Amino acid sequence: MEYTRLGSSGLKVSRIALGCMSFGVSGEWTPWALDDEGAEPIFRQAVELGVTFWDTANVYGMGTSEEIVGRALKKYTRRDDIVLATKVFFPIHQGPGGAGLSRKAIMEQIDASLSRLGTDYVDLYQIHRFDPETPVEETMEALHDVVRAGKARYLGASSMWAWQFAKMQHVAQVNGWSRFVSMQDQYSLVQREEEREMFGLLADQGVGSMPWSPLAAGLLARPWGEKGTSRAATNPTTDRQGRPLFLDGDKAIVDAVQRIARARGVSMAQVAMAWVLHNPVVSAPIVGATKPRHLADAVAALDVRLTDDEVRSLEEHYTPRLPTYF
Repeated sequence: MEYTRLGSSGLKVSRIALGCMSFGVSGEWTPWALDDEGAEPIFRQAVELGVTFWDTANVYGMGTSEEIVGRALKKYTRRDDIVLATKVFFPIHQGPGGAGLSRKAIMEQIDASLSRLGTDYVDLYQIHRFDPETPVEETMEALHDVVRAGKARYLGASSMWAWQFAKMQHVAQVNGWSRFVSMQDQYSLVQREEEREMFGLLADQGVGSMPWSPLAAGLLARPWGEKGTSRAATNPTTDRQGRPLFLDGDKAIVDAVQRIARARGVSMAQVAMAWVLHNPVVSAPIVGATKPRHLADAVAALDVRLTDDEVRSLEEHYTPRLPTYF
């Protein structure tokens, strides 16, 4: 395992993050979710491989992911050996503090998350999205107070427009409040829109990127047209405006991944992940593992050094599209 600082902060994280949306009580939205027993081999493997960066959210499994992660912390490792991250924003109940980034919601939800996780602090507390209904000053001061109270060590954000992120960072800076050290954004060979503005902003401000869906829900890990996992089968195929997430032209990208993987004698997942890791702004891609090979492939990708020609062949067929902020 390799370790790096999260952006320019002093926080050391494993270069692969374990995404814990895969764990929780199965429901209509997540019929593929793993319970404690199903998640056990994944947690054990993460510890054995040195994957010490674990990311969850209050909304995953409507709180049950945090509960499973909390029990795993006690059973398979030591709290101080793990960099623990969770998130707040999406609705978890109908009350006034059940969603969004108001002071009430942030204060209520950090305490609820800590209770479910069985710990008195998280290392990284992230806003899951931008909240247009709450003044930025209110959100950033509340997050700063969470840090000052010792309930979070660092702050992070996820999936928003670059101008929104810049605005939040600016408000924090001028008021002397805690700023974000990470951005959890969608980034893969078939979703590269963060390269236009966000990555330049992150590099300028010393913020680390934690890409989600680095394999595009498994699209880049298997030959074009091959049936995916049960989780992939339940993933949306369009964005909120009904636009397709994946395009017919993506086949050429998948074919290039397959071609390079075959020539190198490695899995397609390793090649696609190596490309994400190749970007200097990326600190730690998030891997939502449901099978042992998922983490193993991600860690093995750290040893795959793509040539300039391979990078060109992977990138040349990309078709621009709007980001998908679910």
